[in-house]
Amino acid sequence: MAEQPELPRLDDAAVEPRLARLDAVLGQLEQTPGRTAELALEAVELLTEVYGEALARVTDLADSPGALDRLTGDELLRHLLLLHRIHPDPVERRVARAIDDLRPQLRAQGADVALMGVRGEVARISLSARSCGGGGAAVRELVREQVLTFAPELSTVDVVAPEPAPALIPIATLWQRPDRTGAAALTEAGRAAGPAASGGRA
Repeated sequence: MAEQPELPRLDDAAVEPRLARLDAVLGQLEQTPGRTAELALEAVELLTEVYGEALARVTDLADSPGALDRLTGDELLRHLLLLHRIHPDPVERRVARAIDDLRPQLRAQGADVALMGVRGEVARISLSARSCGGGGAAVRELVREQVLTFAPELSTVDVVAPEPAPALIPIATLWQRPDRTGAAALTEAGRAAGPAASGGRA
């Protein structure tokens, strides 16, 4: 039996423009009238369903944590798992991973991010800037795009400034009884009025 020729492999840098081109071609097909375009779109939908089921079975078979981590860590497989909505990780974990992946890039621009939480279809992200350009609109949009790439089922990504730290309490007040101020004031007033009240008697 003749050996099959080895197919060329695509790295992440080669996959990304192909995915972009696929989106563009599908967009053109959707705008093209006629039965031929309809059949092409139907073929793509059927292939998507079949490959989606195949990926779902792969994730079912890869039941060990290490195997699943390798599957979800691969950029192309992660994209397909998200496309078919069969990614095994919960949405909050995926958002946290998106933030972790983006953090080094933002820190180089004088900014930092933190996940505040995910509630329903809304994620709240804290974005703090240490420089003038670190918290601009472009950076906030970058954060939104990154999070939605990892969690496309979200409807909203709120990128907000961090909550201000609570005001510091002077340490002297921690050692002062609540009634001490009033009592001290009365004592001082009594001392000041003492000689006058006694009529100057020794």
